[in-house]
Amino acid sequence: MRAFVTGGSGYLGRNLLSALAARGDTVRALVRGEEAARKVQALGAQPVRGGLDQPEALREGMAGCEILFHSAALTSARAPDAEFHRVNVLGTEAVLAAARAAGVQRVVHVSTEAVLADGLPLIQVDESRPLPAKPFPGYPATKAQAERLVLQANAPGFTTLVVRPRFIWGADDTAFLPQLIEAVRTQRFRWMDGGRYLTSTCHVANVCEGMLLAAERGRGGEVYFLTDGPPVELRAFLTQLLETQGIQANVGNISFGVARAAAHLTESLWRALVPGARAPALRLAVYLLGREVTLKDDKARRELGYVGQVTHAQGLEALRRAGPARSLPE
Repeated sequence: MRAFVTGGSGYLGRNLLSALAARGDTVRALVRGEEAARKVQALGAQPVRGGLDQPEALREGMAGCEILFHSAALTSARAPDAEFHRVNVLGTEAVLAAARAAGVQRVVHVSTEAVLADGLPLIQVDESRPLPAKPFPGYPATKAQAERLVLQANAPGFTTLVVRPRFIWGADDTAFLPQLIEAVRTQRFRWMDGGRYLTSTCHVANVCEGMLLAAERGRGGEVYFLTDGPPVELRAFLTQLLETQGIQANVGNISFGVARAAAHLTESLWRALVPGARAPALRLAVYLLGREVTLKDDKARRELGYVGQVTHAQGLEALRRAGPARSLPE
C-alpha cells in the first residue's frame, strides 16, 4: 500500500507510521518543520514539507498514493474559534480536495466521540447517534464539521470514511498522560463523584489496527467507533495508568454538579475578562471525564474484522516498561 499521512509526528500519527512501516507499506507524511521531518523519517516514512493550507504541497505529496490517513487536527483547549475552523474544517476541506485531485482512492479520517458532546449523557452509544444540533464549541464543533465534509465527499472511486476512537492511551503518550501527571502533581486533579463510573478507552495500537482495517474494508460514507472492548471504571483505569509512572492518585473529590457549575462560571468569566480568546474547554472535560462515556464498537468488529489486539493488561505492562511519560513537541 502507498499511503499519505497527515499528523504523522503526533502521538497517534507516530504509532500509525510504525504500523505501516512494519507491514512494508510505502508511506509519506506531511510535516511542517525539521524536527517533525526527523521524527517521521526515523519511523520509515518520507517527509513531505508543507501544511494543510498548502494545496500544491498536498497534491504533490499524495501523488501516486492510494490511501490517505487524515489524523492532523487542532486540539488545544485555548485556541481561538478562527484557528479551530482554519485547521479542523478548512484543513480537512483542503486535504479532501488534494486527495481527489491526486487520484487517492480511499480516505480514513480520524475523529472523536467529542463530536457528540452537547451536555447529554453518552451511554452505550453507537454510530446511529446523530451529531448534535448544538455541539460544544471549538474542538467538538469543528471536528463535527470535518466529519460532515468527509462523509459528503464519498463517491464512486473516492471512498471516504470516519473512525472515532475514545480515550487514546499507551506508551509514548505525549498527549493525555503527561497532562494527567502534571494535574495530579500540582493538585489540580479531582475525582468527580468518586470517579466510579464506566468509560470506554482505546489503546493507540488498537486505534492503528482499526485505521488499517478501515482503509482496507471500511464502507464509504460510514462512521466506526473504536474501543478496547468492554468499558472499565474510570477511577480504576486512571489509577493504574498513574501507577505505571510511579505516581499514586491521592487526590480529592468533587461532585459532578459542582464541577459543572465551576466550569460554566470559569468559562464565562474567561470570555468576559479576555475578549476574543478561547476559554479553556472545562465544560467539555467535565462532561467527557466526569461521568460515564461508553461506546459500542460492534459495527467495526462486524464489518472490519476489528479485534482490539492489545488488552488493558498488556498496554499497562508496556507503559511500566517504557518508564516515565514525557511531553514531546508535536
